[in-house]
Amino acid sequence: MRPLINFYFLALLSIFPFGLSAQKSKLSPAHYKEKRADFREKLPENSVAVLFSAPIRNRANDVDYIYHQDPNFFYLTGWHQPHSVLIIYKNPQRDEEGIYHEKIYVPERDDYMEMWNGRRFDLPKVKQLGFDRVAERSVFKEDAQNFERFEKVLHFEFNNDIRNQKMYVLRNGRRSKVDDPNDLFDLKANFRAAINFPNDFNPNRHAAYQVIMEAEDDNLEEVTAAIQSIIARDSLLIEDPIIKDFLDQPVQTHYKEAKRKTAFALRKYNFDIELLPAIMADMREIKSKNEIDLLKKAVAISVVGQIEVMKAMHPGMSEREIQGIHEFVYRKYGAAEEGYPSIVGAGENGCVLHYIENDKEELNNQLVLMDLGAEFYGYTADVTRTIPANGIFSPEQKALYQIVYDAQEAAILAAKIGTNFSELYQLSYEIVANGLLQLGIISEAAEARKYYPHGLSHHIGLDVHDPGNYGVLQQDMVITIEPGIYIPENSPCDPKWWNIGIRIEDDVWITSQGPVNLSAAAPRDWKGIEALMAQESPLTNFKLPDMDTLVE
Repeated sequence: MRPLINFYFLALLSIFPFGLSAQKSKLSPAHYKEKRADFREKLPENSVAVLFSAPIRNRANDVDYIYHQDPNFFYLTGWHQPHSVLIIYKNPQRDEEGIYHEKIYVPERDDYMEMWNGRRFDLPKVKQLGFDRVAERSVFKEDAQNFERFEKVLHFEFNNDIRNQKMYVLRNGRRSKVDDPNDLFDLKANFRAAINFPNDFNPNRHAAYQVIMEAEDDNLEEVTAAIQSIIARDSLLIEDPIIKDFLDQPVQTHYKEAKRKTAFALRKYNFDIELLPAIMADMREIKSKNEIDLLKKAVAISVVGQIEVMKAMHPGMSEREIQGIHEFVYRKYGAAEEGYPSIVGAGENGCVLHYIENDKEELNNQLVLMDLGAEFYGYTADVTRTIPANGIFSPEQKALYQIVYDAQEAAILAAKIGTNFSELYQLSYEIVANGLLQLGIISEAAEARKYYPHGLSHHIGLDVHDPGNYGVLQQDMVITIEPGIYIPENSPCDPKWWNIGIRIEDDVWITSQGPVNLSAAAPRDWKGIEALMAQESPLTNFKLPDMDTLVE
């Protein structure tokens, strides 16, 4: 972890070099130790939580993407190496060394692979990072056989996106390629077998059964509503005999029979995939001081990117060139990567919410929507500005922009402790709807959803869409406020509004003194944007040779 030691253990048990991890930690071992202690307090009695590192993602052939650790795993460990497992026990465990509450399993040293991919930590050095127990990953297979003694084994839902990795072994003086028996693929396969995880597992059915198990005389109405909500995600569950019987029969007289059948169906299982995501949402939606400090830096870097692009923008630029300026600024400040694929959309492309091709060659006099965020030691910003390529808003652009600005300004001012997320959204929606009504773009408020199709806010942190419960705002949440209007071509309104896409997004820290806009330094009112775009850019005289002169 960077405050004490530079981590450059970058090896994988893979034949080919993989992308080096950019997601190192800048927080102390004590920070993560405290997080794990808080996490353990939230576990039910006689339970254990098992978290796996992220898989390696293949880019093409023998080249992998730069490794990015699973955010939940990183949140509790600061560890960015693959093929690793973390176990946290609710109740104290005992071995020959004494009492312990946690154990991390990591890849073993391999001098040959370290020659290719970099040195990795040995077990004593990993132990210095604050973990109670440290073991090589192969030991996890042995320890997993004891999970039946726990009432609950908490884990995240399995995803089928893990490749079976290869490794080298020395045979007859020569190195041969074989399947790695202790890679993430095998560790998860062993874990599935240890907890008797069914091959035909349906998470929605499992969730519904868990809800039925909670049914009592005084909560039948809520349980029934929860079951119906699950069925809305998976309509085939209505044919499940237990669920069907629970809903079709008078629940006041039959729910106990449904609970009995559900308990019998779940009798072989002690795993739980619902509680762990809920615990992580509770923890990660509230940021510590250390996390807020990193988020402030990520946001500040992203703001400088927006400012420098505003000064450098001209109609002859391409979307990719704009993206490059943003990301160049990130690198200059030490942000190793972006928190999500950069969005730079001009004109009609700005009306595509998650447009990431960024391949338009000339901007002309169109609006350019720029939604980008630097990731700084794992924590990501999320800042959006929409600006005119020629430096001046047209009357139509200005009219729509002002509506979005007014909606965002009102929502930011209302983002106070105790305010509900839905209340913020509704406030912004009403302003957008009234503005579109006044311009004659819609004829009734309900039509505004067509042009404002997304939500207003989300948490940011280790994920650009960080986990959270989205109830009421609490102190030390960091959220986005991002209303938008998007009017694609052929919309049922005057063509003068077509191909205008506008989003303004800021990162807001919720404090006891009120909301703090961390990205306010990047102008967001149209006057401030035009004034900044009129300034000289240090990139004005930066010229590269014409492509035709490079290739003959």
